[in-house]
Amino acid sequence: QAQLVESGGGVVQAGDSLRLSCAASGRTFSMYAMGWFRQAPGKEREFVAAITSSGSNTYYTDAVKGRCTISRDSAKNTVYLQMNSLTPEDTAVYSCAAGDGRTPLMILTLPHRYDYWGQGTQVTVSS
Repeated sequence: QAQLVESGGGVVQAGDSLRLSCAASGRTFSMYAMGWFRQAPGKEREFVAAITSSGSNTYYTDAVKGRCTISRDSAKNTVYLQMNSLTPEDTAVYSCAAGDGRTPLMILTLPHRYDYWGQGTQVTVSS
């Protein structure tokens, strides 16, 4: 069982950068594929990025491709989401999630393929 705690959110201006962190408990972090999702007010949860258990492969939604980078540090049991060139459309609650490491990368875009979720961290981008 994994517990996930996000941090790094905040209020920034358009064009700024943020790095979100997701700290995972437990010894099996390296076995999990990890993902980031976001949910804006009045909208459904949206996939942002995913990374395989080994960290060797990543996948992004088109809306953030080229602006965001997902990475993981197994020594720290932490996954990161570096976000650059933020826009007001990036305003949302960002949550990390952990899923079965055997899940194909493209399937990691689906929220129901994840077993554990963090509480989320708010990102607000002002224009």
